[in-house]
Amino acid sequence: MIIGLLGPKGTYSQKAANQLDITAQLMFFDDLEEVIESVLSNEVDCGIAPIENSLEGSIGITLDALWEFDINIMGEVIVSIRHCLLSKGRIEDIKVILSHPQALAQCRRFIHTQFKGVKIQTTGSTSHAAKHTSEFPEMAAIASTESARQYGLDILAHDIQDYKENHTRFAVLGREIPPATGHDKTSIIIHLANDRPGALYELLGEFAIRNINLTKIESRPSKMGLGDYLFYIDMEGHQLDTNVQDALNCIINLVDKLKIIGSYRLME
Repeated sequence: MIIGLLGPKGTYSQKAANQLDITAQLMFFDDLEEVIESVLSNEVDCGIAPIENSLEGSIGITLDALWEFDINIMGEVIVSIRHCLLSKGRIEDIKVILSHPQALAQCRRFIHTQFKGVKIQTTGSTSHAAKHTSEFPEMAAIASTESARQYGLDILAHDIQDYKENHTRFAVLGREIPPATGHDKTSIIIHLANDRPGALYELLGEFAIRNINLTKIESRPSKMGLGDYLFYIDMEGHQLDTNVQDALNCIINLVDKLKIIGSYRLME
């Protein structure tokens, strides 16, 4: 199996890919847009993309792609995120800290208290930050222990994220719908036809009366106008389960658009 993911080597996406299939061939890309394009073009069998972090919330690029393109969630992988401060120099000589915007946000308190006045630069991935840092002793990267080993950096500080319970959910993106296992999750996106009092309540009631547990509800701008939103909903069950099918058939009449973006095995 060929898996497309964010590179270079040492990213948390690589950790997710290894958890999914340690034997897979990995194809690294410079950004998430290229990962998604590789799935759409069938250049890879599936792609790995972060979709939600326990500290910073959802990843907009991935959510937007699921709405805009013919792409599905085929599975998910939960990765424990443990950020480290990496450098070739000494901690007192650091003048610049680099990392992915998500990693910088997850370590906001550490940076503020320990490195006031230090320049902060964003990079396309945590491992890209580590790779660049390996060339300059006055730089430091926020990245993983794997990145430290990959690029020959010293770990100056461990577990620097603001909250120790830091996890990222990665979506396995592809074009197929996995079969039901009896322990599944279905994800959908809806756009309400009319914004009126009780519209969302009425829609959610269709799941409640069928005893379908909704594990996530999130709104996101539709990009069709200010105040216009899409709703991303995760529920327990497979889209082929009778009760899920019934609920989806009923809410079709209540929404402007309904898109099923995947049914896949539920992770504990």
